[in-house]
Amino acid sequence: MAMEYEGQICRPPMERASFMLPVAVGCSYNRCIFCTLFKHVSSRLLPMEQIQAELSRVKTLGGNPERVFLGDGNAFGLPTERLLEILDRIHEAFPACREVNMDATVTNIREKSDEELRSLFQAGARGLYLGIESGMAKVLRFMKKDHTPEEAYREIGRIREQGFSYNAHLMLGLAGKGNGQKNAEETARFINRTEPDRIINFTIFLHREAPLWREIERGTFVPADEYENLLEERSLIEQIGDFSLLYDGFHDNIEVRTRGKLPEDREKMLIHLDRAAERLLYEKRNKKKD
Repeated sequence: MAMEYEGQICRPPMERASFMLPVAVGCSYNRCIFCTLFKHVSSRLLPMEQIQAELSRVKTLGGNPERVFLGDGNAFGLPTERLLEILDRIHEAFPACREVNMDATVTNIREKSDEELRSLFQAGARGLYLGIESGMAKVLRFMKKDHTPEEAYREIGRIREQGFSYNAHLMLGLAGKGNGQKNAEETARFINRTEPDRIINFTIFLHREAPLWREIERGTFVPADEYENLLEERSLIEQIGDFSLLYDGFHDNIEVRTRGKLPEDREKMLIHLDRAAERLLYEKRNKKKD
C-alpha cells in the first residue's frame, strides 16, 4: 500500500532524504500571484486517522526515520494542539526521529505565541522553511506575499529565540526585468541580517495559470531573462556574509544548478555561475547571427 497524497509533492531539496508525512492539503494562504502549486486544491487538514495510518504503514514496513518533513504548503499553520499531537505520534512510531521540519509563512509564526513556539520545539519541531522570496518590500507587496521585511525580521527573531532552524526560500527574477541587481542587493541585506541555515533559491515560475501571467499581459510585470537571473544569483552569493549556510540554487528554463556551503565554496560557486552566464551569452549571440 502506497502513501496517499493529493496535489503536487513539493519539499525543499535538503529534505529529500526525510520521510515525508502529509498532514494537510494545499496552502492556507495561497494568494501569492506567482504560485500555481496549490491553486487547484482546497486547503484543509487531513484526518488524524489518515496521518496515523501512514505512520503505522511505514512502521510496519520497518521504517524508523531520523528526519520527518511535514507536507503540505505551510504545515506550521496547523493549530498548535494538532501539531503537538502529530509530533507525539511521530515520536511514538519512530523512536529514532531527531527532527521534524516543515514549511511555514511569516504569518504562521506571528499567529503563535512564544509559549506555543517553545512547546513545539520541545516536542521535536526543528526546521522551518520560510517563503522569504525577496528582500524588497515593494516586490513582496506586488506579489501579494503575506509579510513585509520588517515583519519577517521580527518573526524570524522569535523562532530563533526558541531554538528553531530557519531556512529561506528565495526566488530569482521576482523583481522583474532590469531589477535583478537591486533585488540581489536588498535580499543579501535581509539574508545577512537574519542568517538562515539554508537557502533554496530558484527562478520564478512563469505559467499561464498563475495570476502573475495577467500582469505580464498587461505589461505591469516584465520578466527578466535567464541571463539576468544568473547575474542576480551571482551578485547575491557574492554579497552574502561569512556565516555558515547551505545553498542550493536552480533555474527553471536552463540546466544550471549551484550548490555549496558558504562561505568556503563561494569562489567555486561564482566561477560556476560565470561560466554558465558566458555559455548563455554565447548561445544568445549565435542565435542572433542565425
